[in-house]
Amino acid sequence: MPSIGTGVQEIRVRDEGDQYRVIYVAKLAEAIFILHCFPKKTMKTSKSDVELAARRYRKLLLELKT
Repeated sequence: MPSIGTGVQEIRVRDEGDQYRVIYVAKLAEAIFILHCFPKKTMKTSKSDVELAARRYRKLLLELKT
């Protein structure tokens, strides 16, 4: 998901008719970081979910620099 940041990916999970999304980044040497997980109710990921993951990604990068 380049709209959130470099190296950010999305996993789509289906379970008995329900759908979930996990937005994560695995390009950092320290660990795999989960930025956001949520149930998916529509075809398009909501703007608020994308913005939340982007904020968490920016905060993560700042914390790793210090």
